[in-house]
Amino acid sequence: MGNDWAIARDSLSKITVVSNPNNELVTIHGIANDLKCIGIGTDAAVFQSVHVPQYAFKVYAKDKKSKVKIEQNVYYILGGSPYFSTCYAADEEYLVLSYEAGTSLFDCILQGIHIPKQIIQDVDDAREYVRKRGLNPRDIHLKNILLQNGRAKVLDVSEYTVPGNDFRWEHLKKGYEQYYHLIDGRPVPFWLAEAIRKWYNQRKEHFSFEELSKTMFHLLYKK
Repeated sequence: MGNDWAIARDSLSKITVVSNPNNELVTIHGIANDLKCIGIGTDAAVFQSVHVPQYAFKVYAKDKKSKVKIEQNVYYILGGSPYFSTCYAADEEYLVLSYEAGTSLFDCILQGIHIPKQIIQDVDDAREYVRKRGLNPRDIHLKNILLQNGRAKVLDVSEYTVPGNDFRWEHLKKGYEQYYHLIDGRPVPFWLAEAIRKWYNQRKEHFSFEELSKTMFHLLYKK
Protein backbone atom coordinates (compact mmCIF):
# COMPACT_ATOMS: atom_id res chain seq x y z
CA MET A 1 0.00 0.00 0.00
CA GLY A 2 3.03 2.30 0.01
CA ASN A 3 3.09 5.24 2.41
CA ASP A 4 -0.28 6.76 1.52
CA TRP A 5 -1.04 6.55 5.24
CA ALA A 6 1.29 9.54 5.75
CA ILE A 7 -1.59 11.87 4.90
CA ALA A 8 -2.79 11.32 8.46
CA ARG A 9 0.44 12.49 10.10
CA ASP A 10 -0.60 16.09 10.67
CA SER A 11 -3.88 15.06 12.26
CA LEU A 12 -2.19 12.47 14.47
CA SER A 13 0.25 15.13 15.71
CA LYS A 14 -2.73 17.00 17.19
CA ILE A 15 -3.61 14.04 19.42
CA THR A 16 -1.97 13.22 22.74
CA VAL A 17 -2.64 9.96 24.56
CA VAL A 18 -2.06 9.88 28.32
CA SER A 19 -1.85 6.74 30.45
CA ASN A 20 -3.60 6.45 33.81
CA PRO A 21 -2.75 4.56 37.02
CA ASN A 22 -4.37 1.32 38.24
CA ASN A 23 -4.51 -0.12 34.72
CA GLU A 24 -7.30 2.28 33.74
CA LEU A 25 -7.98 3.25 30.14
CA VAL A 26 -5.92 6.01 28.56
CA THR A 27 -7.14 9.59 28.24
CA ILE A 28 -7.14 11.38 24.88
CA HIS A 29 -6.30 15.07 24.55
CA GLY A 30 -6.60 17.18 21.41
CA ILE A 31 -8.98 17.29 18.47
CA ALA A 32 -8.62 16.22 14.85
CA ASN A 33 -11.93 16.28 12.99
CA ASP A 34 -10.78 13.80 10.36
CA LEU A 35 -9.84 11.15 12.92
CA LYS A 36 -12.25 8.74 14.59
CA CYS A 37 -11.30 6.90 17.77
CA ILE A 38 -12.17 3.24 17.26
CA GLY A 39 -10.52 1.71 20.31
CA ILE A 40 -9.15 2.61 23.73
CA GLY A 41 -6.84 0.48 25.88
CA THR A 42 -4.65 0.90 28.92
CA ASP A 43 -1.51 1.81 26.91
CA ALA A 44 -2.83 3.23 23.65
CA ALA A 45 -5.79 4.40 21.61
CA VAL A 46 -6.59 3.45 18.02
CA PHE A 47 -7.76 5.90 15.36
CA GLN A 48 -9.07 5.71 11.81
CA SER A 49 -8.66 8.52 9.30
CA VAL A 50 -11.46 9.49 6.90
CA HIS A 51 -8.80 10.05 4.24
CA VAL A 52 -7.22 6.57 4.48
CA PRO A 53 -9.85 4.38 6.19
CA GLN A 54 -8.01 1.19 5.24
CA TYR A 55 -5.54 1.88 8.06
CA ALA A 56 -5.76 1.91 11.85
CA PHE A 57 -3.31 4.08 13.79
CA LYS A 58 -2.41 2.76 17.23
CA VAL A 59 -1.17 5.76 19.21
CA TYR A 60 0.67 4.98 22.44
CA ALA A 61 0.83 7.16 25.53
CA LYS A 62 4.14 9.02 25.68
CA ASP A 63 5.37 7.00 28.66
CA LYS A 64 4.53 3.78 26.81
CA LYS A 65 6.03 4.61 23.42
CA SER A 66 8.89 2.14 23.92
CA LYS A 67 6.28 -0.51 23.12
CA VAL A 68 5.91 0.76 19.54
CA LYS A 69 9.11 -0.89 18.27
CA ILE A 70 8.46 -3.99 20.36
CA GLU A 71 5.02 -4.49 18.86
CA GLN A 72 6.26 -3.70 15.36
CA ASN A 73 8.88 -6.43 15.73
CA VAL A 74 6.25 -8.91 16.95
CA TYR A 75 4.22 -8.29 13.80
CA TYR A 76 7.38 -8.81 11.75
CA ILE A 77 8.01 -12.17 13.45
CA LEU A 78 4.38 -13.24 13.02
CA GLY A 79 4.55 -12.54 9.31
CA GLY A 80 1.41 -12.80 7.21
CA SER A 81 -1.36 -14.59 9.11
CA PRO A 82 -5.15 -14.45 8.77
CA TYR A 83 -5.43 -14.36 12.56
CA PHE A 84 -3.76 -10.95 13.01
CA SER A 85 -3.67 -7.43 11.60
CA THR A 86 -0.93 -6.34 9.22
CA CYS A 87 1.63 -3.79 10.41
CA TYR A 88 2.72 -1.50 7.58
CA ALA A 89 4.91 1.02 9.40
CA ALA A 90 5.76 2.64 12.70
CA ASP A 91 6.39 6.19 13.80
CA GLU A 92 7.86 7.31 17.13
CA GLU A 93 4.55 7.02 18.99
CA TYR A 94 2.24 4.99 16.76
CA LEU A 95 1.86 1.94 14.58
CA VAL A 96 0.22 1.88 11.16
CA LEU A 97 -1.96 -1.22 11.00
CA SER A 98 -4.56 -2.64 8.67
CA TYR A 99 -8.06 -1.59 9.69
CA GLU A 100 -10.03 -4.65 10.69
CA ALA A 101 -13.81 -4.52 10.46
CA GLY A 102 -15.86 -6.53 12.91
CA THR A 103 -17.34 -6.51 16.40
CA SER A 104 -15.23 -7.14 19.48
CA LEU A 105 -16.34 -10.01 21.67
CA PHE A 106 -16.87 -7.44 24.43
CA ASP A 107 -19.42 -5.63 22.24
CA CYS A 108 -20.93 -8.96 21.21
CA ILE A 109 -21.61 -9.64 24.88
CA LEU A 110 -23.12 -6.18 25.37
CA GLN A 111 -25.32 -6.44 22.27
CA GLY A 112 -26.33 -10.09 22.59
CA ILE A 113 -24.59 -11.07 19.33
CA HIS A 114 -24.01 -14.82 19.11
CA ILE A 115 -20.37 -15.88 19.47
CA PRO A 116 -19.87 -19.15 17.53
CA LYS A 117 -17.64 -21.99 18.75
CA GLN A 118 -15.45 -21.38 15.69
CA ILE A 119 -14.09 -18.29 17.47
CA ILE A 120 -12.72 -20.44 20.29
CA GLN A 121 -11.02 -22.78 17.82
CA ASP A 122 -9.60 -19.86 15.83
CA VAL A 123 -8.04 -18.27 18.91
CA ASP A 124 -6.59 -21.61 20.01
CA ASP A 125 -5.09 -22.01 16.52
CA ALA A 126 -3.77 -18.44 16.58
CA ARG A 127 -2.09 -19.04 19.95
CA GLU A 128 -0.44 -22.20 18.64
CA TYR A 129 0.79 -20.27 15.59
CA VAL A 130 2.28 -17.61 17.91
CA ARG A 131 4.13 -20.24 19.93
CA LYS A 132 5.56 -21.82 16.77
CA ARG A 133 6.98 -18.38 15.94
CA GLY A 134 8.80 -18.34 19.27
CA LEU A 135 6.48 -15.84 20.92
CA ASN A 136 4.15 -15.97 23.92
CA PRO A 137 0.42 -15.31 23.29
CA ARG A 138 -0.69 -13.12 26.22
CA ASP A 139 -3.29 -10.45 26.95
CA ILE A 140 -6.01 -12.08 24.86
CA HIS A 141 -9.33 -10.83 26.15
CA LEU A 142 -12.82 -9.83 24.97
CA LYS A 143 -11.76 -6.44 23.60
CA ASN A 144 -8.79 -7.92 21.73
CA ILE A 145 -10.78 -10.44 19.69
CA LEU A 146 -12.96 -9.42 16.74
CA LEU A 147 -15.83 -11.42 15.31
CA GLN A 148 -15.15 -10.98 11.60
CA ASN A 149 -17.40 -12.82 9.15
CA GLY A 150 -17.85 -15.66 11.61
CA ARG A 151 -14.11 -16.00 12.30
CA ALA A 152 -11.72 -14.55 14.88
CA LYS A 153 -9.24 -11.76 14.34
CA VAL A 154 -6.84 -11.23 17.26
CA LEU A 155 -5.78 -7.66 18.00
CA ASP A 156 -2.94 -6.21 20.12
CA VAL A 157 0.19 -8.34 20.09
CA SER A 158 2.23 -5.97 22.25
CA GLU A 159 2.75 -8.44 25.13
CA TYR A 160 3.82 -11.42 23.06
CA THR A 161 7.46 -10.96 24.13
CA VAL A 162 6.55 -10.98 27.84
CA PRO A 163 7.16 -14.31 29.61
CA GLY A 164 4.60 -16.15 31.70
CA ASN A 165 0.94 -17.04 31.34
CA ASP A 166 -1.65 -14.47 32.41
CA PHE A 167 -4.42 -17.10 31.96
CA ARG A 168 -6.79 -14.54 30.39
CA TRP A 169 -7.64 -16.78 27.46
CA GLU A 170 -7.92 -19.91 29.58
CA HIS A 171 -10.45 -18.16 31.82
CA LEU A 172 -12.43 -16.83 28.86
CA LYS A 173 -12.49 -20.21 27.17
CA LYS A 174 -13.64 -21.96 30.34
CA GLY A 175 -16.28 -19.29 30.89
CA TYR A 176 -17.55 -19.77 27.34
CA GLU A 177 -17.73 -23.54 27.73
CA GLN A 178 -19.46 -23.50 31.12
CA TYR A 179 -21.59 -20.37 31.19
CA TYR A 180 -22.01 -18.79 27.75
CA HIS A 181 -25.23 -20.73 27.05
CA LEU A 182 -26.85 -18.77 29.91
CA ILE A 183 -26.38 -15.42 28.13
CA ASP A 184 -26.18 -16.46 24.46
CA GLY A 185 -28.29 -13.99 22.48
CA ARG A 186 -29.05 -11.87 25.55
CA PRO A 187 -27.45 -8.44 26.00
CA VAL A 188 -25.35 -8.15 29.16
CA PRO A 189 -25.62 -4.79 30.98
CA PHE A 190 -22.59 -2.56 30.49
CA TRP A 191 -22.25 -1.98 34.24
CA LEU A 192 -21.79 -5.71 34.79
CA ALA A 193 -19.30 -6.22 31.96
CA GLU A 194 -17.30 -3.18 33.08
CA ALA A 195 -17.37 -4.18 36.76
CA ILE A 196 -16.01 -7.63 35.90
CA ARG A 197 -13.32 -6.10 33.65
CA LYS A 198 -12.13 -3.77 36.41
CA TRP A 199 -12.19 -6.49 39.05
CA TYR A 200 -10.25 -8.83 36.79
CA ASN A 201 -7.60 -6.21 36.00
CA GLN A 202 -7.09 -5.53 39.71
CA ARG A 203 -7.14 -9.18 40.77
CA LYS A 204 -4.50 -10.82 42.89
CA GLU A 205 -1.74 -12.73 41.15
CA HIS A 206 -3.19 -16.10 42.18
CA PHE A 207 -6.92 -16.69 42.00
CA SER A 208 -9.18 -19.42 40.72
CA PHE A 209 -11.72 -19.52 37.92
CA GLU A 210 -14.30 -20.42 40.55
CA GLU A 211 -13.50 -17.16 42.37
CA LEU A 212 -14.09 -15.25 39.13
CA SER A 213 -17.42 -17.02 38.60
CA LYS A 214 -18.51 -16.31 42.17
CA THR A 215 -17.70 -12.61 41.77
CA MET A 216 -19.55 -12.43 38.43
CA PHE A 217 -22.74 -13.93 39.80
CA HIS A 218 -22.55 -11.81 42.96
CA LEU A 219 -22.42 -8.68 40.79
CA LEU A 220 -25.26 -9.94 38.61
CA TYR A 221 -27.69 -10.85 41.35
CA LYS A 222 -27.05 -8.02 43.79
CA LYS A 223 -28.94 -5.69 41.42
